[in-house]
Amino acid sequence: MTTHDTPMLRERQTALKEGYRADPTAAHQTSVAYSVTDQVDDPTRIRIAIDGPSGTVLDIGAHPAVGGEPDLPCSGDILIAALAGCFELTIRLVAAALGLSLHRLAIRVEGDWDARGTLGVDREAPIGYTAIRVIVDLETDGPQDRVDRLLKSAERYCVVGSTLKTPPVVEISATVNSD
Repeated sequence: MTTHDTPMLRERQTALKEGYRADPTAAHQTSVAYSVTDQVDDPTRIRIAIDGPSGTVLDIGAHPAVGGEPDLPCSGDILIAALAGCFELTIRLVAAALGLSLHRLAIRVEGDWDARGTLGVDREAPIGYTAIRVIVDLETDGPQDRVDRLLKSAERYCVVGSTLKTPPVVEISATVNSD
């Protein structure tokens, strides 16, 4: 597999960068995902839509370790999949910008968690991932200094990885209606 630095990608990114330099507020984005669960009889299955042109809808289930069935990814699976996807895309985009050919690229993300925390079995058990590992399997004929730059840049510019390393403030609000 080869990564191509297509003129079209370079032109699109150059135009975007110039626009963002001229008007930094144009770079500010808000991504939105929202619940579209229509079936309320099974508390272990939900549907989440991602706002945007793709109109993607994700079916998500509770993890089998907390009582769900094994036929759907759980939210944690989707979180680490998002990290894997973001890291791979970032590597491919940076490689294209650097003119590095990628002959093979595989990303594996592993996350450790303790089901006791989320089930309330042990109040001392952590809730959520306690460790996440990104494993990169890369084959390229590029010089080592450019490969090092590629990997360092990917780590820096991966949005999901950076978000996990420096978590944003998470605000939760609720509107409660009664019948």
